[in-house]
Amino acid sequence: MKRPIIISGPCSAETEEQTIVTCTKLAETQKVNILRAGIWKPRTNPESFEGVGELGLIWLANAKRITGLPVAVEVANAEHVHKALSYGVDYIWIGARTTVNPFYVKEIASVLKGTQVKVLIKNPVNPDLSLWVGAVERIAHTRGIENIWLVHRGFSAHGYSEYRNVPLWHLIFDIRRQLPEMKIICDPSHICGNREKLLKISQIAADLNYDGLMIESHICPEAAWSDAKQQITPYELKTLLDTLKWRDVNNENSIFSYSLSKFRSEIDQIDSDLFELLSRRMKLAEEIGKIKLHSNVAIFQEQRWNSIIERIISRAKRLNLSELFIRAILDAIHSESINRQNEIMNKQLDS
Repeated sequence: MKRPIIISGPCSAETEEQTIVTCTKLAETQKVNILRAGIWKPRTNPESFEGVGELGLIWLANAKRITGLPVAVEVANAEHVHKALSYGVDYIWIGARTTVNPFYVKEIASVLKGTQVKVLIKNPVNPDLSLWVGAVERIAHTRGIENIWLVHRGFSAHGYSEYRNVPLWHLIFDIRRQLPEMKIICDPSHICGNREKLLKISQIAADLNYDGLMIESHICPEAAWSDAKQQITPYELKTLLDTLKWRDVNNENSIFSYSLSKFRSEIDQIDSDLFELLSRRMKLAEEIGKIKLHSNVAIFQEQRWNSIIERIISRAKRLNLSELFIRAILDAIHSESINRQNEIMNKQLDS
């Protein structure tokens, strides 16, 4: 399947009419490759709508017959898989809450043995890539399963965030290095939690060479029984997809290659200089740790650290760097410095 792969459909299959009309309208856009709908909904609040269950599979099977498009549903246990396959579901996806549970993933894998069904695995709720890789390996070791895709839906985070689930793009770079052969789909709906930011996140995913998008669509989003704020109409989806710019993976143009190599060479040199400077800074931090040890002074000096933050942050505008970026870099540097001084201060405890 060529890039971009577009997976779309309602968050939940609510009624037969809502499911069929939404899927039909999506097919008419000629932009959607795979239809999706939530059949069983794992909700945090037990009073929330938790899906129509098997009845929704009948509606989705009819949508598949009418549109000719393959269909996908989320499964969380062996029973879900049995039922989904019995209604001709083409793709199943393992949701974030299930990915974190090796027992459920193993149970799902045992049912999938020999089926040759296509499997999508969402990232775990928390930013633990080992859980994601573990889920992939359990499914990959199942006989007959050859098509496994990753789905990036963002990660839960404590405190305020402009996103429902924080993207943490750098973790996706890591998972790509570990599983370079796998397609990766971005799920802007669950990252954003609202329709206003869908275009922004979708464009970032396109720029980062994702293989496609999973975006929730509903014939009347405002009346949706679940996640109303993050769904868009099929027409709005078409408009969004028409607006997106998907970049070339490679460009053989000689001028492009020369220009790119020139700037990359400069970046490589700057990176080298940066880490040389950081190495020197850490050596100085170690010397300070020795002085603190001999003087019996605490490692963390709050007043000193606050003055460093204020001094650097005050230069943010002139440096054309965001305050958020500067704080993240300073926190990483400070954490490494503290760790090194802590090793020096407590070396006798290890001996």
